[in-house]
Amino acid sequence: MLLLFQRIPEKRLLIILALLVGALCGLSAVVLKLMITHIAEFAGDLSVGEFSYAYLILPGVGMLVSMLLVRYLIRRDVGHGVTKVLLAISKNESKIEGRQTWASLLTSALTIGFGGSVGAEAPIVYTGAAIGSNVARLMKLSYKNMTILLGCGAAGAVAGIFKAPLAGVLFTLEILLFNISMTSILPLLFSSLSATVIAYIFFGQEPMFAANLIPFSMGNIPFYIILGFFCGGVSLYFTRTTLALEDRIKKISSPYGRWALCALGLGVLIFLFPPLYGEGYSSIMTLLSGSDFVLDRGSMLSNILDGPWLLLLFVFCVLVFKVFAMSFTNAGGGVGGTFGPTLFIGGIAGFVMARFANLSGFSVPEPNFVLVGMAGTMAGVMQAPLTAIFLIAEISGGYELLIPLIFTSAISFAFTRSIEPYSIYTKRIAKKGELLTHDSDQAVLTLLKVTDVIENDFKCVKVEDTLGDLVKAVSESTRNIFPILDSKGRFQGFVGLEDIRSKMFDRSQYDSLHVWNFLKQAPEYVYIDDHMDDVMKKFEVTGAWNLPVVGHDRKYYGFVSKSKIFSSYRKQLQQVSHD
Repeated sequence: MLLLFQRIPEKRLLIILALLVGALCGLSAVVLKLMITHIAEFAGDLSVGEFSYAYLILPGVGMLVSMLLVRYLIRRDVGHGVTKVLLAISKNESKIEGRQTWASLLTSALTIGFGGSVGAEAPIVYTGAAIGSNVARLMKLSYKNMTILLGCGAAGAVAGIFKAPLAGVLFTLEILLFNISMTSILPLLFSSLSATVIAYIFFGQEPMFAANLIPFSMGNIPFYIILGFFCGGVSLYFTRTTLALEDRIKKISSPYGRWALCALGLGVLIFLFPPLYGEGYSSIMTLLSGSDFVLDRGSMLSNILDGPWLLLLFVFCVLVFKVFAMSFTNAGGGVGGTFGPTLFIGGIAGFVMARFANLSGFSVPEPNFVLVGMAGTMAGVMQAPLTAIFLIAEISGGYELLIPLIFTSAISFAFTRSIEPYSIYTKRIAKKGELLTHDSDQAVLTLLKVTDVIENDFKCVKVEDTLGDLVKAVSESTRNIFPILDSKGRFQGFVGLEDIRSKMFDRSQYDSLHVWNFLKQAPEYVYIDDHMDDVMKKFEVTGAWNLPVVGHDRKYYGFVSKSKIFSSYRKQLQQVSHD
C-alpha cells in the first residue's frame, strides 16, 4: 500500500493525504470531546449538592494525574501546543514526535475533565499537527510538503473541534506564520472540510454557540468601537499576565511544590467563582441565553450579590481571575491551551460592556456583544483578526454580525499590535529569534542553522608547528586559510596563504620559524548555537568573507563563508516560497 502511494505524483498525493489527515484530525477532535465529557461526568458524580467542596480538589487531582503521565509515561513536555508547532516548523524541519499524536489528547482530557480552567483547542492543534507531520514522514514527503501537511493537521484540528472549516484554514495561515502559495491552500481546504464532515457525523450540524441574535443596528456602531478598545486592553492584560505568572511559578524548582501551590490557588478561585471551573463554555451559553442570574449559583459570594451592579462586579471579577485560573492550571502540571480561555474571557468582556451600557440607560443586545467580544479578544491575544471574525461567525451562525465583528476585531488587533508586537503564542520564541514569519528573508534566516553552512575541509595546524609543517599543509590543501589549534583542539587563530607567501620558498627558515610567528586573530567568532541573523550581522560589522565557528569553550568546528551562506539561502528560499 505504501509503495502504491509513493508512485503517485507528490502534488496529487498531497491532496489525498490532506483528506486523510483531515479525517484523522476530525476523529481526534471527536475523541477528545467525548473523553472530556465522560471524565467530567465521572467527576460530577463525586460531588454532592448544588456546589460541593469536592470542586476545591478535583481540578488539582486532574492536574496531578496529567503531570505524572507527562513525567513518567510521555516524558516530553506537551504544554503550549501551538507554540510547539511553531517551533517544529522553524527549528525541527516540521517534524513532530509520533507520541504527540496521543499525548496531548490524554492529558488535556484529564486536566479539563476534572475542572482545569484551560481549553482543549491548543492540545488538539498539537495533535493534528503531529498527525500531519508523521503522515508526511511516513510518505517521505519533501520539507515544504511536510510543512503543508502539518498545516493541514492544524487546520483540520480547528475545523473539527469547532465545526468551522474556514476558521481552520485561516488559523493555519494567520497563526502558524509560514509562507504558502495560493495553490498550496487547496490541501488546507480539503483537510478542513473532511474534518468538519467527521464532526458533523458525530455531533450534528448545529453551530457550537447557536444564539437568538438581534439584527445588527447602525446605531450600535459606537458601542462596538468602544468594545474593540476594551477587548484590546483585555488582550494585553491576558497576554502579559499569563506569561508573567507562568514564568514566576516556574521558578519553583520542585514540580510537586508547583502543583500544590497551583492546585490550592485554582481551588480557591473556583470556590469563589464557579464559572472558572472547566472550559467555561457553559457560562458563555448561559450569557447567550439571557440567563445571567445563574452565573453566581453555587458561589460562596452569592448571598451578598444583591443587585444588578454587584452581579456585574462579580462577572468582571470572573474576567480578571480567569487568567490566574488558567495560569495555575498550566503551570501546576495540567495540559491545556489559551485558545478556549481567550474565547471565554472575550465573551465575558462583551457581556460586561453591554450590561454596563444597559444599566447606564442605553439599550444594546447583550448576546451580540458576547459573541463580538469573543472575536475581539481573540484578535488581540492571538493577533489573528480574520480567524477571529470567521470563527465566531461559523460557531454561532451569526453571519449577520459580520460588520460589528470586523469593527471590533480590527480595532482590538490594531490597538494590541501597536503596544505588543507579538501574540501570546509567539512572544517567547520571538525573543529567542526562533520565530518563522511571513517575511521570506527573515523566514530563511530562521530556518538556516550554523551547522547547515559550516565548511570543515580546512587543513588545521598546531600552534607549535614549524614553517615546514605549515608548508606541507599548504601542499595538501585546496584552501588558502589554515586554522591554528592548540593541543586540546581549541581555536587560537589562523594563517592565510598570503601571510607566508614570501617565506614559504626559503627552506632555510623551515625549522627556525613557527606557526605562531604568522598567527592572526579572527575579527569575530561565530558560535555553533548562533542564530543566522546574528551571523549575518557579524559579517556586516567585520566586512570579513570567512569567520571561524567555535563552541563557547573555543572548540573549533570549521569556517562559514558568505558564499556558502548565499548558496544555502537560495536553496532554502525555494523551500520557503513553495514555488
